[in-house]
Amino acid sequence: MGCAPSIHVSHSGVIYCRDSEESNSPHQTTTISQGTATLHGLFVKTDAADSIPSVLAYQSRQPPPSAAPRRKERRESGGASARSRTPHCCSVEAETQTSSSSVKQASTTEIQVGPMRLTQYPIQVLLIFAKEDNQSNGFWWACDRAGYRCNIAWTPESALECFLDKHQEIIVIDHRNSRYFDAEDICRSIRAVEPSEHTVILAVVPRISADQEETSVLPLLDAGFDRQFMENSSVTACYNELVQIEHGEVRSQFKLRACNAVFTALDHCQEAVEITSEDHVIQYVNPAFEQMMGYCKGELIGKELTELPKSDKNCADLLDNINTFIKKGKEWQGVYHARRKSGDSIQQHVKITPVIGQGGKIRHFVSLKRLHCTNENNKQVYKSHHEEKYTGDNSQSESNSYKCKNRRKDSVDVKSITSQSSDAPSLQTRRYSSMARIHSMTIEAPITKVINIINAAQENSPITVAEALDRVLEILRTTELYSPQLGTKDEDPHTSDLVGGLMTDGLRRLSGNEYVFSKNVNLSHSHLPVPNTINDVPPCIAQLLDNEETWDFNIFELEAVTNKRPLVYLGLKVFARFGVSEFLNCSEVTLRAWLQVIEANYHSSNSYHNSTHAADVLHATAFFLGKERVKGSLDHLDEVAALIAATIHDVDHPGRTNSFLCNAGSELAVLYNDTAVLESHHTALAFQLTTKDSKCNIFKNIDRNRYRTLRQAIIDMVLATEMTKHFEHVNKFVNSINKPMAPEETSPHSEGSDTECTANIKNFPDNQTLIKRMMIKCADVANPCRPLELCIEWAGRISEEYFAQTDEEKRQGLPVVMPVFDRNTCSIPKSQISFIDYFITDMFDAWDAFAHLPVLMQHLANNYKHWKTLDDLKCKSLRLPSENNN
Repeated sequence: MGCAPSIHVSHSGVIYCRDSEESNSPHQTTTISQGTATLHGLFVKTDAADSIPSVLAYQSRQPPPSAAPRRKERRESGGASARSRTPHCCSVEAETQTSSSSVKQASTTEIQVGPMRLTQYPIQVLLIFAKEDNQSNGFWWACDRAGYRCNIAWTPESALECFLDKHQEIIVIDHRNSRYFDAEDICRSIRAVEPSEHTVILAVVPRISADQEETSVLPLLDAGFDRQFMENSSVTACYNELVQIEHGEVRSQFKLRACNAVFTALDHCQEAVEITSEDHVIQYVNPAFEQMMGYCKGELIGKELTELPKSDKNCADLLDNINTFIKKGKEWQGVYHARRKSGDSIQQHVKITPVIGQGGKIRHFVSLKRLHCTNENNKQVYKSHHEEKYTGDNSQSESNSYKCKNRRKDSVDVKSITSQSSDAPSLQTRRYSSMARIHSMTIEAPITKVINIINAAQENSPITVAEALDRVLEILRTTELYSPQLGTKDEDPHTSDLVGGLMTDGLRRLSGNEYVFSKNVNLSHSHLPVPNTINDVPPCIAQLLDNEETWDFNIFELEAVTNKRPLVYLGLKVFARFGVSEFLNCSEVTLRAWLQVIEANYHSSNSYHNSTHAADVLHATAFFLGKERVKGSLDHLDEVAALIAATIHDVDHPGRTNSFLCNAGSELAVLYNDTAVLESHHTALAFQLTTKDSKCNIFKNIDRNRYRTLRQAIIDMVLATEMTKHFEHVNKFVNSINKPMAPEETSPHSEGSDTECTANIKNFPDNQTLIKRMMIKCADVANPCRPLELCIEWAGRISEEYFAQTDEEKRQGLPVVMPVFDRNTCSIPKSQISFIDYFITDMFDAWDAFAHLPVLMQHLANNYKHWKTLDDLKCKSLRLPSENNN
């Protein structure tokens, strides 16, 4: 050294010598320890090993030969007191200066764990070596290259002290020679402290010769090591090892450490949380779960759910249903009865979420449970257990309970209806009660989502808003969401009986009588004559059919001239106009044979539900299909399906309602489980008749996919004629078709809006389905919209059929579904008014808004006026007295 150096002595006895002239040069710094010193490069080592500080401050290191051209010696960082905090522990961070004089900074890394985004700071490494050698230097410079913060300790005591201070992610322990310390003992002592749970410990083992057999790693693993490193002083080898550890074990452990935050959240969560394995073995419960169930964690963890006591209040198959549901990876939510440790049964609102893990399989089930208070016992159970844990002023809780009771008193609840003496549940518990009706649904329906949104909105709503939403939930809980409730103006017996007869599938059966069809269905076609050609139509019939495209077409004249076979002739004309044969790729002969078979299976003995009614519905459907907006909204397949559905929609109708068949215990009612009995029978029989004989099978030449699509469309339309779903279909049509169209029609730039509207409808098959349903429904009950003379005829026919049903109900001792339809007392005008008011007006207003049907609406207004006049005159006949005289 040139000039006299300046000497600095730290309180630990370590002497730092700095050249006075070049004090700013970091590589001129030397470290001298007590005892006889020898210079090793720029690092001073001593001959007295026992006098070396236990954790050396690597303030100046000679880089390995391979790194010499690129690096300078370490620069002194911090004061002497920082470097030698105690005589036994002196830690230094591995910060180096590159040849470009910029200090290397280790960057942070962002790691994603599920929805959490974590920040990983630079890795810290602790080297534990008995003495400095090429191996310790190799790891030191490897840490420097990787940007890790590095500490080195020489003794077991200082190593443990340094780890407790820094909590390093990686520890490298020299296991090559037991002369100075026992590496396995050091590892065990570190593993004994809690912070080591997420630390990776690496053992440096001696290199083995070619003739030696490699030893087992089990002793190392038993001692607490995670992996071993075969002695290799190459900086690159050490660097590769450390980087692999970082991207493997360290990253994994880092993610696991984040679980502490998650478990802390769970421990403070007010909902009871239970986590089980895929085999339903309990793996975790939070304090809220312990509090609710009365168990402690030690009594639950490791047990199967089947080992815990079960409540006998659940449905017998509830557990099987839940298990079947969640095993498919779907979330289950509902009400469940559980048994506490004390034996009390409590009702819970449970949400079970499957968690997909390794291999794409379900590995865990997470259950969230809240107390579902629907009776006073549950409240008392929860309250008493809550008071076991917490004591304090009860006046506030009683006051809250009182306020809750007062503000719930006007809200309708199932319990309040059945037991007026019970207290109404609180807003919070009512919120869960509103989900009780839908807890077992296997598919989340739109109404479920609506209720969930309302429940969420109630959480932070004012009391008045929460009460209003509760009333909304009460309405949504009912099954008849689309059926209007009869008000005071509709409480006349005609409306009630008519609605009751058409909107229900029947009452409880009161007698042992069974209804048998008056006409047995004949599926044989051998009695049918060989079809004539399509052009072979008598002139009188052809002349009538020339007018079939107009709304005022008289179907009764066609009935008379065809000897009650109007369906075949009208069907041939209409089907030819819409190219049905071409679409189905069937001959006209086959089509005529099919029409004959279908018409033969309508009951001519019925006054109303006969083939004339089917022909009338077919005519109305064809008329609607000719309207521009309807035509533009549907495809050719939809048109063919609509015409076929209209033709078959009442085939083999027995002249009795669904309610009658259900009450009578008919074979059809049993077959179709009292649900849409006639409508299901019409479609099933029609397809049986069609496919039984190739002579009349109009579907035999179309491909399977087209047939399936056509079949489903036909079935859907016929089932839509069932009156129990009347208001559902109308409301869906209004909300999905009418309301979206309204802004377009009122827009000043509405030119071409029809084209845009129909194009939008064609893009959504669900909307096409709604149009087809509405079309056949309107065609089926279009009688009040026909010219007055036709309307009167239809009213007389349907009344006669209802009279006959009432006669038979009385004769067989069955419940009388529509008592007002007694032929001795019934007012036909009043029944027609009720039918128009309740079913017709709103439906045809909606249909007219879409299809533009002014002629129908004019007839409807005239006919309604006619019935009102008769009703005002207290007439039971169908015509005015003056008209009868004429």
